[in-house]
Amino acid sequence: MTELVAASGILSLHGRLDAFAAGTLWPRLMRAAAAARGRPLILDVSAASPCGTAGAALLAAALARHGHATLRGADPALAALVARIAAAPRTAARPPPAWTLAAAAARRAAAGAAAIAFLGESLVALATLQRRRRQFRLTEAAQLIDAAGVQAVPLLLLVGYLIGLILAFQSAIPLRRFGAELFVVNAVALSLLRELGPLLAAVILAGRTGSAFAAELGTMKVNEELAALDTMGISPMTTLVLPRLLAATVVTPVMALLLEVAGLAGMATVLLAFGFPWPAIAGQLQRAVHLHDLWTGLFKAVCFGAIIAGIGCRAGLATGQGPRAVGLSATTAVVGGIVASIALDGVFSIVFYRLGI
Repeated sequence: MTELVAASGILSLHGRLDAFAAGTLWPRLMRAAAAARGRPLILDVSAASPCGTAGAALLAAALARHGHATLRGADPALAALVARIAAAPRTAARPPPAWTLAAAAARRAAAGAAAIAFLGESLVALATLQRRRRQFRLTEAAQLIDAAGVQAVPLLLLVGYLIGLILAFQSAIPLRRFGAELFVVNAVALSLLRELGPLLAAVILAGRTGSAFAAELGTMKVNEELAALDTMGISPMTTLVLPRLLAATVVTPVMALLLEVAGLAGMATVLLAFGFPWPAIAGQLQRAVHLHDLWTGLFKAVCFGAIIAGIGCRAGLATGQGPRAVGLSATTAVVGGIVASIALDGVFSIVFYRLGI
């Protein structure tokens, strides 16, 4: 057991001076060193052995607290370690900045400027793609299409089927009071083709692929792989960002289409269970929806895919340092992609309504 013995002008430490002992003795030794300010003080460690880094930090803190104390009984290695710890720069932890409206507005403005800069860099990379076509790898784009779209097919079919099933069942309950269960086809089909299909496909893309884009590019930035690409004269926008934008833009309408077909199958299952024959369901479906409803939803899906991929790539390229940086980038990509898709869907709804589409 480590002990602290105080005599006239001498503080003696006896026993092991390891991390546990340093934590136990720290408050007492600091108080004793502060109380002896203005008077000579000797820290005797001749009976303290062995002494690790924690013990050396304790001794350095005690010497700094007193100001003019001397160390006695320390071997040269321990004395050198204490001297290095005492000479190490000390930086006080900065308190988090207080939230103000001006600071929040400045952060939002900086984020908007970064988004505009990323959009400009993407357009420049697209405009100069012919000159840098050797840096654009179609094989990587094909792999990204497989990861973002093909591997998501089971999830799309399951989610679409369940959504169609639930919407049809919940719509049929109130319509049954008026004998209008067949009009469930109109409500579910229009909802799936124009709104829910593209939007749910965008949510799935943001959760599966947008976060993956942010994590991949964020890890590459933390490992300084992006800086290495710049050093070799390879544009990260052309090599990494454009294939991801292409993959997401291509797969999102296909994902929306698969989800819509699965949703219509779920709706048909409910109506068949209610006793409606398939010819009646198919005829009502043909009367309820038109081709422009399908193209409207697919156009939305293309825009959603592009914006989700862009947000994911920008979050990855803006990754900071530290162990939490990649996780924060992935979270930003998911939340930003979903919010942007919903907001863009609202804008499309207003525009299409004003255009009569």
